Amino acid sequence: MANSLAPVDLLKEMFQAAVSAAMPQYCVPAHLPPKPPGRVIVVGVGKSAAAMAKAVEDIWGDDLEGLVITRYGHRIPTQRIEVIEAAHPVPDENGMEGARRIFELVQGLTADDLVLCLISGGGSSLFTWPPEGMTLAELANINQQLLKSGAAITDMNTVRKNLSRSSGGRLAAAAYPARVVSLIISDVPGDNLAAIASGPTVGDIATGADALNIIRRYCLDIPPHILNYLQQEPNPVVSPEDVRLSTTHNMLIATPQLSLEAAAKVAVAHGYTPLILGNALEGEAKEVGIVHAGIAKQVKGYGQPLPPPCVLLSGGETTVTVKQGGKGGRNSTFLLGLALALQGLAGVYAIACDTDGIDGSEDNAGALITPDTLARARQLGMKAAPYLEANDSYSFFAALDLLVETGPTLTNVNDFRAILIEA
Repeated sequence: MANSLAPVDLLKEMFQAAVSAAMPQYCVPAHLPPKPPGRVIVVGVGKSAAAMAKAVEDIWGDDLEGLVITRYGHRIPTQRIEVIEAAHPVPDENGMEGARRIFELVQGLTADDLVLCLISGGGSSLFTWPPEGMTLAELANINQQLLKSGAAITDMNTVRKNLSRSSGGRLAAAAYPARVVSLIISDVPGDNLAAIASGPTVGDIATGADALNIIRRYCLDIPPHILNYLQQEPNPVVSPEDVRLSTTHNMLIATPQLSLEAAAKVAVAHGYTPLILGNALEGEAKEVGIVHAGIAKQVKGYGQPLPPPCVLLSGGETTVTVKQGGKGGRNSTFLLGLALALQGLAGVYAIACDTDGIDGSEDNAGALITPDTLARARQLGMKAAPYLEANDSYSFFAALDLLVETGPTLTNVNDFRAILIEA
């Protein structure tokens, strides 16, 4: 079928398809377990928690009780399940108090009861409960350092869950002997259940020594008493073999791969051959942009690994090592690196967005580039490279009216990237 959309419009449609494939109202109902003879307690954490709770209410009606924690701005109306909003990506008092209340809700249950856990990305900060002797401010500071360090999400979560009493399988252990069913929307490379929201219902083998090694690797400034804690508590998480996890079942209900496949169908419908490069790509955002540019050049120049018209799709979670105080998340940083490497290559367009609708801490999901992006910037007296070095990709794309703004999507399956290459 010949393409009927302009390249930029087609890129936006593919992004929307990727987001829609992970929306809770579509993926939650099919995975709900049978109702138990006893009580049903619904708890949840993450950017999708409120939308997931609403989807449960729509199917199961009023015979429910529970509490979920989501990010500020991600609340939607619910009837029986309370919604608390808290801070992300740096934890605050709301999230800590919500964590305490969730643990209270799952105490004293029996084997006839069901705890339905609704887990999605963002839970690591939204569901923070410091161990005795540590303050929320100390954990928030550590979180901020990790976010600026360039650490991969798995490394970040290894530190977080070792400095917590709410993650690393602890929620499921607290609910024992009740049956625990976790419906999980993945936002991490490789769909590692232990890494999504720091795995509140998933056992882990991470150790205090692992956390200490990561702290040293990224030269984090950690108070001595927290270092001592990690040395004195060598196994602070719940082991996967712990009997308290024997009644827990964890299910992935939405993943980056499924969203990329949904976008690929849109590409085919409009006459473009899709190629999924991977759903779990990691690395420094601007460097990943350079690698993607190299593949696009090979396609455009040699028809390899496939001829145009085509679309290169990828997902995962890149990182940004923050050196200066500009504005911009990993997706706009990726695009700026891509644009600089492409240098206006004709017929190449791209989009990169976070599927939760927020790229980093700004108000955009991501951005777009077109073949004339760098030329338009030069006409405005702007050079792209200094913006990239200043960690100010948001300002660059804002000046060119190339930001993609969706508001909170109420789901999160990590980053979405598409490079459209015309014949």
